[in-house]
Amino acid sequence: MSARRFSIEPVGPFDLSRSIGFLESWPATRRPAEGDDVLRFTYCAEHDWQPVGVRVAQAGDQVEVAVMGPGCDEESVPAQVARILSLDVDSTGIDDIAARDPIVARLVADSPGLRPVCFWSPWEAACWAVLTQRSSMRTASMQKQRIADAYGAVVTVDGRELRAFPGPREVLAAPSLPSVDPVRTTRIRDLATAALDDTLTAATLRAMPTEEALAALQELPGIGAFSAGLVLIRGAGAPDVFTTSEPRLLTAVRTAYGLSEGAALDSYRDLAQRWRPLRSWVSFWLRAATGYATPVSRSPRRADPPRTRR
Repeated sequence: MSARRFSIEPVGPFDLSRSIGFLESWPATRRPAEGDDVLRFTYCAEHDWQPVGVRVAQAGDQVEVAVMGPGCDEESVPAQVARILSLDVDSTGIDDIAARDPIVARLVADSPGLRPVCFWSPWEAACWAVLTQRSSMRTASMQKQRIADAYGAVVTVDGRELRAFPGPREVLAAPSLPSVDPVRTTRIRDLATAALDDTLTAATLRAMPTEEALAALQELPGIGAFSAGLVLIRGAGAPDVFTTSEPRLLTAVRTAYGLSEGAALDSYRDLAQRWRPLRSWVSFWLRAATGYATPVSRSPRRADPPRTRR
């Protein structure tokens, strides 16, 4: 199968090896260590929900991408890959944020070149949100993998057979979802309908003002305030959102900034104003530094200094 190739030049620092290190310990992906600095994955692209295999490597400032599979020829695929790795965002403002916030300065220094890694699509993020409700991440990860094993398409990347999480059409056509209870199954099927009618796609969500996008997401079955934030930030890749609905994030902020247990939510919001226009990014770094996935680099690169546009 022939591959389509293109390059992405990040604006601001980027270290692919740190993204790979994050994915190796992120329960939502269950990506095994492969021993090299190449990222390989497959997903169902939003334009037609056909599977796409992706190979990403970094050479200096350039990120080299090869895509293959039934959905790879669509014009929007490069933008989708860029969103997944947060390469669609100008990060040259990081130095300004770090200059006014020493906590951010330390986070950046600890993991230079780390950018938020998103779910392959808002659809997949929403399914993860439903699977994790009243359940552990370990259980949700196993359920998600079983759904992929049962209904996901396989694309071969560098001789490796990689299975995608199924698109919404496959989920709607499936007689059942392995090990998923009826309530969650119904919610996921409803989310599949929303994905097919373009409600649950990155292009739609990123085009809306933040509050409207969060409200629209909360109208979907099984999506509350916490899940809406997850889908918008880590699914659609919105770079400048801060939510107070995630206990893990509030704990990380409280620990890093020395807020009291009883601090008002407005205190968190006021503090996060320092992080504009990358509030989602700083939230990601705080969670990664204190949560389940420490952003280590398996073969550290020297981060390139931010480039200033003239």
